[in-house]
Amino acid sequence: MKTLATSLTDTITRLQKIRSQTEFICKPLEPEDTVVQPMIDVSPPKWHMAHTTWFFEEFVLKPYLPNYKVFHPSYSYLFNSYYNTVGNRVQRAERSTLTRPPLRDVYSYRSHVNEHLAKLLENPDERILNEMMPVLELGMQHEQQHQELLLTDIKYILSTNPLLPVYTPAKTSEKADHVPATFLDVPGGIYKIGYQGDGFCFDNELGVHEVLIHDFQVMNRLVTNGEYLQFMESGGYADFRFWLNEGFNLVKTLNWESPLYWIKQEGKWHRYSLHGLEELDPNKPVTHISFYEANAYANWAGKRLLTEFEWEAASQAYPPQQGNFSDSNLLEPAAAKTSQHGLLQLYGDAWEWTYSAYHPYPGFSTAPGALGEYNGKFMINQMVLRGGSCATPSDHIRNTYRNFFHPDKRWQFNGIRLANK
Repeated sequence: MKTLATSLTDTITRLQKIRSQTEFICKPLEPEDTVVQPMIDVSPPKWHMAHTTWFFEEFVLKPYLPNYKVFHPSYSYLFNSYYNTVGNRVQRAERSTLTRPPLRDVYSYRSHVNEHLAKLLENPDERILNEMMPVLELGMQHEQQHQELLLTDIKYILSTNPLLPVYTPAKTSEKADHVPATFLDVPGGIYKIGYQGDGFCFDNELGVHEVLIHDFQVMNRLVTNGEYLQFMESGGYADFRFWLNEGFNLVKTLNWESPLYWIKQEGKWHRYSLHGLEELDPNKPVTHISFYEANAYANWAGKRLLTEFEWEAASQAYPPQQGNFSDSNLLEPAAAKTSQHGLLQLYGDAWEWTYSAYHPYPGFSTAPGALGEYNGKFMINQMVLRGGSCATPSDHIRNTYRNFFHPDKRWQFNGIRLANK
């Protein structure tokens, strides 16, 4: 029972920290910022705050706190995301119509649910606690996912404002180093892929299986802005030879000529960041590119993207070093450092596109009920990304973590790591 109490104490502390962090992220925003939805992939910050609260209310408080009464009977309809098992919901493209409830009510909703979570965890029955803890853990991991989405969505929202407002001032930093690109050997063999630990993982990281991988070489760092600029200046966006047909058609249709957030002013490239408009740093990792752009760059460079299995094998051969996550409060990718050696930037800075479709692992199965909808139903027409980004909480990442997006998506901190052909 002592172990259980210690675990419960740690869980309560983590829960409070995670719930507070969401509101900390939204603190710099004006109320008007919290209801904007410039594209379907982006959700208004107010919706994120309410949805993560609804998750705990729906899946933790309603089943496990006796006589719990929901904060508002309409909130399940307003703030359910995609759980068909739970019932009808406002469609994703219409979340910006939710000018009501007002922001102050959403904060009241968060306080209400926090208070009742504390009451639930005061002196829980051990049987109920053991049943509830996996769901509570999933709720915390889910909110951390939305914290990353909050940062990327806020960035996109503010970037569409003609004033290009500053979300938070930049930290003063030294001039970025130039780290030469080298390629490190990863020995071939049979690698075990998937989560093998005793802690939390998402169901898409299971089950563990063996994959045969041939010898390959992996780039020691992420591709930089300066390197990607060379691709642009050589006519890479106009040369069909480097592109998948679907991607090239998209480039022509949407007139893509650079990564998202790049702006040319007075002959110099700048990029919009959460710190406002900044001159492009050639030594920092290129981000906010689609899979199509990442793959085209790799072809132009005479290299290729890693598969997700090669990425995981590389992480076993070269254990990831401390990364640049949201905890650093840089909120932008950082350049590799000349003082570091080995495989750099494998964790944090930018999610790395892989040339692997998002499919289930052998033996994958979905949980019964609504929570079974969490990952499995999205395993089609998406590509896997690995490693986390500068917007990811550091305690939320693992070398088996599988992120996934459609290949055209650019608003996340997505970057490139190359492998030798």
